[in-house]
Amino acid sequence: MSTLPPPSAEAPPIVGVLALQGDVREHLIALAAADAVARPVRRPEELAEVDGLVIPGGESTTISKLAGLFGLMEPLRERVRAGMPVYGTCAGLIMLAEKILDPRSGQETIGGIDMIVRRNAFGRQNESFESAVAVEGVEGAPVEGVFIRAPWVESVGAAAEVLAEHDGHIVAVRQGNALATSFHPELTGDHRVHALFVDMVRAPR
Repeated sequence: MSTLPPPSAEAPPIVGVLALQGDVREHLIALAAADAVARPVRRPEELAEVDGLVIPGGESTTISKLAGLFGLMEPLRERVRAGMPVYGTCAGLIMLAEKILDPRSGQETIGGIDMIVRRNAFGRQNESFESAVAVEGVEGAPVEGVFIRAPWVESVGAAAEVLAEHDGHIVAVRQGNALATSFHPELTGDHRVHALFVDMVRAPR
């Protein structure tokens, strides 16, 4: 009597990193450590192949302009509106905001989180710092947050959930399948925030 083979384990999710500018490599490493298949995304056809997307830190104005030049802005908005899980760090947080208090000329966002953000709110490059941040949904000790010319969230709408604050300012937010942090967990070797996001990507699948 033949027996059926045991069911195979669920395939790991494919998570892209928007690779237009910023610390792309570090996110790819962190996602792989969180058991995702990590791929750089530069074109609409590459975006169409991923289950979720990370928008890295860098310079939000530059990322916005390059997304337009590469024909990615509208496809990004469409996929986020359709529920694709997305995670933005630092500049990526700005890209996911519905409103920027101090935008540069021509700067656009993807949207996805009902929040108002302030660019470079924690200071200039030479005022960068690290601090322990307790993030709701991340078990264990606080996350070591790296803040580099970091924004903060001035306010959130009713649909958005505040996950963390630092010095009285909102630095981590989630709304549905969208997650955003002011800080860079990918620079610390602690992959728990990325694991939280990869779990978010797995859930709709």
